[in-house]
Amino acid sequence: MADASRFGMDEVAAFFQDLDDPRSEINRKHPLASVVVIALVAVLAGASGPTAIARWAAFKRGLLESILPLPNGVPCKDVFRRVLMALRPEAFQPCFAAWLRSLRDEAAAETGVERPTLAIDGKTLRRSHDRKNGLGALHSVTAWASEYGLSLGQVACDEKSNEIAAIPELLKLIDVSGGVVTIDAMGCQREVAGAVVAAGGDYVLALKGNQGTLHRAAVAHVLGRWDEGFAGEPVGRLQVDEAAHGRRESRTYIQLEAPKDLPGFEAWRGLRSIGVAISEVVREGKTAEDVRYYISSLPVEPDAKAFAHAVRSRWGIENGCHWTLDVTFREDESRIREEHLRQNMAWLNRFCLSLLKRHPGRDSVAMKRRGCGWSDDYLMEVVRGSTC
Repeated sequence: MADASRFGMDEVAAFFQDLDDPRSEINRKHPLASVVVIALVAVLAGASGPTAIARWAAFKRGLLESILPLPNGVPCKDVFRRVLMALRPEAFQPCFAAWLRSLRDEAAAETGVERPTLAIDGKTLRRSHDRKNGLGALHSVTAWASEYGLSLGQVACDEKSNEIAAIPELLKLIDVSGGVVTIDAMGCQREVAGAVVAAGGDYVLALKGNQGTLHRAAVAHVLGRWDEGFAGEPVGRLQVDEAAHGRRESRTYIQLEAPKDLPGFEAWRGLRSIGVAISEVVREGKTAEDVRYYISSLPVEPDAKAFAHAVRSRWGIENGCHWTLDVTFREDESRIREEHLRQNMAWLNRFCLSLLKRHPGRDSVAMKRRGCGWSDDYLMEVVRGSTC
């Protein structure tokens, strides 16, 4: 077991060999890569902060000393805390880039999905604020590959800014080539559309009041074509009817070519189509309808499948990522208040969630995480299975 585990951990530690060590040379009793790897596997096993990481490491001393270079034994809580506080998030995350590329390649081969939906959305850790020291709750934007179950990157929003400034920074961190980026109305910005197309991806951006003139023109164009029976120019249409748990839902997707006389048409790089998604839900005899408009670089297809898939897959980040982080990782309850520490822990949570989702077992993410805490063999299987 130890030899096989060491092989897996050597591969994992290699991702962090080039990470600059922020510690003073006189305090470097433990290799930086070993400290980071222990933090990663401890979070996989259920740890939620430096104290829990150190406690788990103490229980697993024999395992860790057999698979990692630890010349001075297992680090204590203060070591994990100092390291995760000192590491700059913008330097820490890129260390995972090669690992993520391998995970994405494996997922593409297994699922057959070569054009994933890359959903970008924000999330707030509501209890991570420190009013006494003027630190607001951590709000960050995450990129989630819905079909793969992979978190590709995360950027924290500046205290005095919002998601509009963070999204372009996130796009610089991730590989969007070949993917379809979906963002809610907050991210419907010309700069975002341009960055996605420049990186070789496509976009489907929700259109609302923040782009008032464009939104009104798009609505008018769709309604005008509707009144004409969609005669003339190409139109894509798809209807999906589903029934489950006493609930019936009918979803209609319509995709039209974007007219060149749309306000600011030339400023939206790659703009090719306008889309509308209409949802009608019937539950307990009551009907609720929702209509959402989008602009997209996707071409109009007769069956509108690519557009419909991107719109529907966007919910993957809410259900598969954010909800799981709150329920299984208890992230929304975190009281970590140091700026870099909370960002690095949030990223470790997201990356560990990706590893757990990539594991082929049929158990829930919560059960897989418990398994990592209960069984050393299972823990090593989750790690090695994602790096071999």
